[in-house]
Amino acid sequence: MKMAVLGTGAIGSTFAYQLAKAGHEVTAVARGARLDRLREDRAIVLTDGARAPVAVAGTLDPSVPYDLVLVTVLAPQVDSVLPALRQSAARHIMFMFNTFEPLDRLRDAVGAERFSFGFPGGVLAHLIDGKLRRRILPGTTVGDAAWAKVFGAAGIPTVTSADMHGWLRSHAAMVIPLMSIGVVVAHRNAGITWREARRYAAALAQGFHIVRGLGHALEPAVLALFSRLPRTLTTGLLWLMSRTQELRKLGALGAAEPRMLIDMVATAAPHQAAELLAIRP
Repeated sequence: MKMAVLGTGAIGSTFAYQLAKAGHEVTAVARGARLDRLREDRAIVLTDGARAPVAVAGTLDPSVPYDLVLVTVLAPQVDSVLPALRQSAARHIMFMFNTFEPLDRLRDAVGAERFSFGFPGGVLAHLIDGKLRRRILPGTTVGDAAWAKVFGAAGIPTVTSADMHGWLRSHAAMVIPLMSIGVVVAHRNAGITWREARRYAAALAQGFHIVRGLGHALEPAVLALFSRLPRTLTTGLLWLMSRTQELRKLGALGAAEPRMLIDMVATAAPHQAAELLAIRP
């Protein structure tokens, strides 16, 4: 198939690499230094030197009837690409990024008949000097079974959710405290205190409560089970996790994304988000 990946950071580059290796015709749409590097390489290049040739463009060509445009820009960047997506002749457009906001605006912008959403929950990736280091685990979730099959065949194990909006909100409620803790421990170079862990556990519980209050079941099912753990146990788990390298690396990515997600939750539930606002990094 003919595909375009709009936003070729670590996640977009991983999908572009895997899809190109699976035999699809992939165009990587990038900007700035990433665009310059891709134009030089004409490929997604791994840190071990493996290459997947791709076409490279600085903008999405609206006349090309792509089978799929995969949009992996960050949520604050999506408005800048919506005009191009609206005009695009693409048959299907899938957005893939962290958000808590309603999805109706994006659906209306590109048309319900070609809209879907996904999340790369199993893709752990970094760009190092323009080269991709990625680890792919199960966990990627999309709202369309046909694309789940395509991604799975390309080496990205993917499952489906009938309520991607609820899945995204559940995921946000889970990762907000983890990201926020990560920012603190990356700066401090030490784990959080037990008292701090109690605050983050309270924010976690509040996030889950808000998601349910907005009419969603927590997804996936394991998250619903996790949400029922006693508060003391949740506190202990967060205290322990704050001492891991994984959370420190997560925090090193910065405070912008947890701040964004907390603000989105506070907008959706303005009188219920005090515990979440209290941990805003």
